[in-house]
Amino acid sequence: MTEATEGNRPLPRVIAIATQKGGVGKTTTTINLGACLADLGYRTLIVDLDPQGNASTGLGIDNRGLETSMYHVILQEVPLENCIEPSAVKNLFVAPASLDLAGAEIELVPAFSRENRLRRAIDAVLDDYDYVLIDCPPSLGLLTVNGLNAASEVLVPIQCEYYALEGLAQLLRNVDLVKRNLNPRLEVSTIVCVMYDGRTKLADQVVKEVRAHFGDKVCRSVVPRSVRLSEAPSHGQPITTFDPGSRGATAYRGVAKEVSGGPAERTR
Repeated sequence: MTEATEGNRPLPRVIAIATQKGGVGKTTTTINLGACLADLGYRTLIVDLDPQGNASTGLGIDNRGLETSMYHVILQEVPLENCIEPSAVKNLFVAPASLDLAGAEIELVPAFSRENRLRRAIDAVLDDYDYVLIDCPPSLGLLTVNGLNAASEVLVPIQCEYYALEGLAQLLRNVDLVKRNLNPRLEVSTIVCVMYDGRTKLADQVVKEVRAHFGDKVCRSVVPRSVRLSEAPSHGQPITTFDPGSRGATAYRGVAKEVSGGPAERTR
């Protein structure tokens, strides 16, 4: 794996980060993976498609009173470039969500070409970035469908607990549904085991089961359950700036290297 440099620029990659339920590390993974990719030299855009707006606030963007947000991009087809804000991390940019996005699911129902709004918006700015990470809502509504339709890859964070496996099965069915009906290029490319607690046998069992089933799609780097990871968003920072020497920061740096290096990096 080599870092991004001028003259050796990889093709842009659009990755949807998706799960079927909240509170399992989806936004934490989006923020910290984005920050680590940016630290590697890749221009990275995080698209906050979750009405809660946690990916925005977690990177220090005040999403109250925004003149332009993802709501305007999706509903009013405002150019995405008008919405993008720089973060405090070099190479890392955010297209923030606002609370208005909560009503987008209903407002999109009668809209023309409603599943393609985000895809068209991202296509217009794609040449400016190496990675676009889409933080999808934890449900299969029209916003998530937009996210999956805009992406070519899906990254799935899996909490190292029993019920996470059930949620994964449902997510895979939904990804397949979008692939068959809207976006034939869509693939689950990466699975990241998060909230790992080495003191429990269950956590090890979940990791082993996921690896046995999905092989080299599963990152070797496992993200531990960490108080510092939980604290970082309240300071508007990724873990790499909040506590760069922490276990969480080390883990997400490893995930970023594996994501950018692909399966070859995971099987070393």
